[in-house]
Amino acid sequence: MTIVDVQFSSAHCEWAELRDACLAADAGPFGALWVYDHLSGRTLAGGYTNLECFSLLGALAELTKRIELGTMVANVWNRQVGTLVTAAASAAIMSGRQFHLGIGAGTSPRSKFAHEQLVVAAQLADSLDERHRRVEEVLELSQRMWSRDRDESFAGFPLPSPTPTRIVGVNSVSLSEIAGRLADGINVPWHQPWRDECLAAASAEAARRQRPFVRTVWTYFDEALIDPEHPERARMTDARIDRLILAELGRPPSAAQLTGP
Repeated sequence: MTIVDVQFSSAHCEWAELRDACLAADAGPFGALWVYDHLSGRTLAGGYTNLECFSLLGALAELTKRIELGTMVANVWNRQVGTLVTAAASAAIMSGRQFHLGIGAGTSPRSKFAHEQLVVAAQLADSLDERHRRVEEVLELSQRMWSRDRDESFAGFPLPSPTPTRIVGVNSVSLSEIAGRLADGINVPWHQPWRDECLAAASAEAARRQRPFVRTVWTYFDEALIDPEHPERARMTDARIDRLILAELGRPPSAAQLTGP
């Protein structure tokens, strides 16, 4: 059966409200709690200051007790590749639970979503191929750094156990193929028409490796979808979806909403 997760935005509330929602999720039926990775709340059209992704995860690692934690998605251009991999390993160790590193290829410098990077003079890539290559670099480095028999050159770097799940958030078949070839899973918007094509491309690549591969999707928060008997949940089960992330892009749901119908 599909595991149901939840995702909140720190750009739409004060820390105290976000904290209470995370505690309610921890006590609720959810498998994992995911956070966004943005430098400014403006990017998510929020009216509050956005909290930095891995700083927030460090707080949640201490605040919550049961729920797994993850990023959906960590922008591979917001940090140097080694810093991103080390930050994810650190959050995983602090939580003491399964951690999910969802990563994304970032945006074109011409996109409206690039504002937060341009303001702080962050590195961006105009080429889609270059952005995809950056995703590959993160996946390749994390594979080497988190290996049980890693090279001695990584001595002293955080080594999380269990090993975090590496999931690529995709918007194209080409990136889906990279996810299937190098990552542990994929995330696709459930409501997009190209969803099945991306899932199929990633699964085909993953099958060649003969390793477990996690098929995840996200859609907008609807407390009705917590119910496993919901017709849309049945369709997800038929599509072999392992995890459903209910993403709230506004203020966090109330504690009552987080318990489901």
